Amino acid sequence: QVQLVESGGGLVQAGGSLRLSCAASGSIFSINAMGWYRQAPGKTRELVARIIGGGSTIYADSVKGRFTISRDNAKNTVYLQMNRLKPEDTAVYYCNVRGASGPGRGFDSWGQGTQVTVSS
Repeated sequence: QVQLVESGGGLVQAGGSLRLSCAASGSIFSINAMGWYRQAPGKTRELVARIIGGGSTIYADSVKGRFTISRDNAKNTVYLQMNRLKPEDTAVYYCNVRGASGPGRGFDSWGQGTQVTVSS
């Protein structure tokens, strides 16, 4: 099993910054992709940013230029630096990590979610 522990959410004023962290532990042989999703009240969960094995990144259009995803391979940790936050960024943010626990044993794990609230 692979466990994810998220941290860094909170309340911030519009224009402020927050940094989310997600550390993966457990039966990890390799990691293919690490990402952040978010879900606002009444809306479906959406991809915010993802970083894949070679280091390539994908961002939602709504966060491009404001959010930066990065990772520390030695720590199996992914970060999301969020700058110039807007009220519409308010949501529960979920970490997602996909990889393998061994040959033929893939995993797709989710964090418990961390609340980000941006006040206007």
